[in-house]
Amino acid sequence: MPLNTIQIIIIMLTIALGTIVTRALPFIIFPAHKKTPAYLLYLGKVLPSASIGFLVVYCLQGVSVTAPPYGLPEAIAVLFTVALHYWKNNTLLSIGAGTVLFMIMVQFVFV
Repeated sequence: MPLNTIQIIIIMLTIALGTIVTRALPFIIFPAHKKTPAYLLYLGKVLPSASIGFLVVYCLQGVSVTAPPYGLPEAIAVLFTVALHYWKNNTLLSIGAGTVLFMIMVQFVFV
């Protein structure tokens, strides 16, 4: 069903309002002159690592170590990504290169 002009404008205004509210709300709730609550400081420290952990578990959930290729491409790609990250300390490079290596392995090596 195609939308008419009024519906499109309403949708665009709703999206704009939602974006403005979500960007401004943290500054309204936690102004600069107030101390940041301890639980938010704690979450700021632990959530990045926890998010990466969840993503790793999610990405590896379907790997079978009992059937060929026994999770070998995934293990090699993960080890390569970790080693490259420790060496270069560049998240984008590590993830990108690990992804490229994994795709090369599953497309050409472990066929």
